[in-house]
Amino acid sequence: MRIAICDDEPQCRQQAVQAVHACTRSLDILTDVFENGNAFLQSFRKSPYDLVFLDIEMPEIDGISLARRLRELSRDVPIVFLTSHIEYALEGYEVNALRYLTKPIQNDKLHELLGYVMERMQEQRMLWLKTDGGEERVPVKDILCLEAQNQNILIRTADREYTVRYNLGEYEKELSQDGFFRIHRGYLVSLRHVKSLGKHGLTLSDGTVLPVSRTKEKPLKEALFQFIREEAI
Repeated sequence: MRIAICDDEPQCRQQAVQAVHACTRSLDILTDVFENGNAFLQSFRKSPYDLVFLDIEMPEIDGISLARRLRELSRDVPIVFLTSHIEYALEGYEVNALRYLTKPIQNDKLHELLGYVMERMQEQRMLWLKTDGGEERVPVKDILCLEAQNQNILIRTADREYTVRYNLGEYEKELSQDGFFRIHRGYLVSLRHVKSLGKHGLTLSDGTVLPVSRTKEKPLKEALFQFIREEAI
């Protein structure tokens, strides 16, 4: 997740960064800070962020005005306002602000917010597939498994199959943060859709049974338990 924090006060920027890091030690987080809105917008145009924190009271361009300009670039990026004056809340509706956090940021409020944003990102994350019929978007949460078939990869969801020309190792890297695990040199599965583990292999939610390499049995169990713990938080 890429997070941007825009605040003209150095102490507030530092406190916000510390709060984010305190709540996300086990997560893959990149945090950039900006002291003014123009620098932030320039960076966002080059590489959009997944979550944006904006101070409302800034001299060059205030947070509400900055959010209006940001909405011209992205209608969906979550915007969180940082403020000491909650009376600004009504103005936030016109830019579809996700939430307001009062300064200094409280870790419990931030932890709840980050959990919500990451869950929403996971639900909305798409995998672009180049098939013979063109390009298609498939929700990552719907993918059951990926199977290597010579030079192709068979991607299975509950109701469809897609064949693409790609490398399973590359998909393993691409989906590593989405709860996928390489159970065999020929299979990459979604831990979300694992129904059970047994002596004959792994059973997916649709009843499909797949083989598990002997060397993968222990790390698979550990990855599955860790995934279940994180989902339960």
